[in-house]
Amino acid sequence: MKKRQRRYLETEEDDDPLGGMANLFDVAMVFAVALLVALVLSFNIPEMLDDQSTVTLVKNPGTPDMEIIVKDQNKITVLNMTDQVSGGQGTKMGTAYRLETGQVIYVPDNETHS
Repeated sequence: MKKRQRRYLETEEDDDPLGGMANLFDVAMVFAVALLVALVLSFNIPEMLDDQSTVTLVKNPGTPDMEIIVKDQNKITVLNMTDQVSGGQGTKMGTAYRLETGQVIYVPDNETHS
């Protein structure tokens, strides 16, 4: 009778020792997809996919490699920072202030322009 008990115990131990790794892989894949969804939602990318929306993104603000990406409905324009100074005619529309926190506030002039 002892031989039968030993054979029964040995058959249970013959399972694949890496069988549980498949479950860990599945959990890791679900976690990775959840992180990607959270990333998409945090950067307001659904607005980028909407045909009727207008979105402006600033990459690397304040650095020499700064880019401004403007999406106006179906047209996407990328503006790269250059060393060239642009010029032309224009009118003053207001004043921009940078706070200690780094936030920029635009204050329009009270003048009415026609």
